[in-house]
Amino acid sequence: MLRPWVDDDAPAFLDIYSRDEVIRWLGPHPRRVTVTTLETAHERLRFRHERVAGLSPPMGLWAIVPIETDRPEPIGTLLLMPLEDAAGPTDQVEIGWHLHPDHQRRGYATEAAKAVLDAAAAAGIEEVLALTDLDNEPSQRVALRLGMTDEGATERWFGMSLRQYRKALRRSG
Repeated sequence: MLRPWVDDDAPAFLDIYSRDEVIRWLGPHPRRVTVTTLETAHERLRFRHERVAGLSPPMGLWAIVPIETDRPEPIGTLLLMPLEDAAGPTDQVEIGWHLHPDHQRRGYATEAAKAVLDAAAAAGIEEVLALTDLDNEPSQRVALRLGMTDEGATERWFGMSLRQYRKALRRSG
């Protein structure tokens, strides 16, 4: 299930984003864990709420919550967000995923991304990009499973070298 992150998710957010295994792939270098307390988890959740304010679904930062568990708490994030480069806003949209290490390699990222890609196509979004760290082979495999085309390395986004994947979306129905 995908749903918005809520304030009560702060413990799960802390558990995910306080781990080197997650942070090692996110953001500019040097990458280091900065979510270390429940207070910082709450601050980051507030920042995420501000960041998605005004975006229409399926755009957003979505909590991935397994439905087959007794504890419906998030195990990761699926994002669909507009991209900016050094010149400012672009017409490009990024899809991405972050998962708790205990829930990786189980198909959650692929399943969540497929659902958001279907919703994006229905909303009229024509294509999406996935941007991965050059060495993030697990995320690259997810992008390929989603039918995305590997366009190689780029330095256009976030002032970093990243591997870019692209997928054209087809409207259903």
